[in-house]
Amino acid sequence: MREIIHIQVGQCGNQIGTQFWESISKEHGIDKDGQHDGVNDVMLNRADVYWNRASQGRFVPRSVIVDLEPGTIEAVKGSEWGRIFNPSNYIHGASGAGNNWAKGHYTEGAEISDQILDVVRLEAERSDCLQGFQFVHSIGGGTGSGLGTLLIAKMMEEYPDRINMSFSVFPSTLVSDVVVEPYNAVFSLHSLLENATEVFLLDNEALYRRCVEDLKILTPSYRDLNRLVSRAMTGVTASLRLPGQLNADLRKLATNLVPFPRLKFFIPGYAPLSGNQRYENSNLVKDLFNPKNMLVACDPKRGVYLTCACIFRGKDLSMREIDHQLNLMQTKESASFVEWIPNNVKTAACDVPPPEGEGAQSGTFIGNNTAVIDIFDRLLNQYKKMYKKRAFAHWYYGEGMDEMEFTEAETNIKDMMQEYEMYSLDDGDDEYDEGEDEVYSGEISGDSY
Repeated sequence: MREIIHIQVGQCGNQIGTQFWESISKEHGIDKDGQHDGVNDVMLNRADVYWNRASQGRFVPRSVIVDLEPGTIEAVKGSEWGRIFNPSNYIHGASGAGNNWAKGHYTEGAEISDQILDVVRLEAERSDCLQGFQFVHSIGGGTGSGLGTLLIAKMMEEYPDRINMSFSVFPSTLVSDVVVEPYNAVFSLHSLLENATEVFLLDNEALYRRCVEDLKILTPSYRDLNRLVSRAMTGVTASLRLPGQLNADLRKLATNLVPFPRLKFFIPGYAPLSGNQRYENSNLVKDLFNPKNMLVACDPKRGVYLTCACIFRGKDLSMREIDHQLNLMQTKESASFVEWIPNNVKTAACDVPPPEGEGAQSGTFIGNNTAVIDIFDRLLNQYKKMYKKRAFAHWYYGEGMDEMEFTEAETNIKDMMQEYEMYSLDDGDDEYDEGEDEVYSGEISGDSY
């Protein structure tokens, strides 16, 4: 079994992670005490991907729950689903990170990182064939961003041949409760660029819009937002946990969606966002590519798709029809896909219908689109305005950071944005005329291979 270790860090990460476990436990027929109470034993065939089997047939999530202050951990323990987790996998510090990335990364977080690594090591040793790690965190605060990126770096160091998948909640100007968010987000991005294998972007602004515009929730709570995120996460992981015609594990997703090592930031989407809906295959494909069903506040039409993946769920899915519809979509919207990657849509299909109902069908979308640079640009602009005056920088200097780290992080993200822009150019553009193609092909045939 290809096991995954789930690590949730910080207040946001723990709220989303707990909602995720609630969703997939219900889907697999596992109750709050870890006992199987479902009627369909097929749902347990691949449960070992996310659960350990303890004595008396109890299922225990392979989850590590981390925060730098005890309050959030106590909230998870006392929640409706708190009993299902392994008590020794709860780890917390004493004082919190105070919305300071440097505290989470260098001082307070570093103090408990060895304790966390010991718990992760125990989980890895219990696994037959560890596939990788799934992180859930926010990059705007202190713990999720600082300690979260520290743990991703440690996993890359200790398990270099395993996949590091991160669900990262990005800050938004419309939904902001932390003044120093731009600093924390830019430092986190700098670290994710170096250490994560694939990063799923989740944007508070887009989540609010989906709740208000599509689900008609006028004043959405964080639980409503978390439910949307967990729906996308269950969709992304469906083909790992459940039987299907075409499976896609973490390594397959990374291989098919990351054309160059640094271009690994994905836009997730989900359709339908509400209700029990029986789709025509053509409508399901059309809805998946609709920006209104995406969980990031950027317009994919402002960029081009380098790659994307579509994961379908439902009993009566015709893969032949779906492939036909995807080809039609690529032909009709050819300007939205780069020409130099033919057939750049990866598909996967899961036979088990989504939890909405027996006849329901759903699709999860994962897009690697160059429009994500709009989000990075927005963050960098806010960062530069603050750092120009060195506003709040003393809090970070006080934890041992220096000016070099501030400028390195900014430069690294600018380079990544330029890389996205460079690869978004089609063959017909000036940069790729015949003369330069010869130089380019010579470069590839040299040291790169």
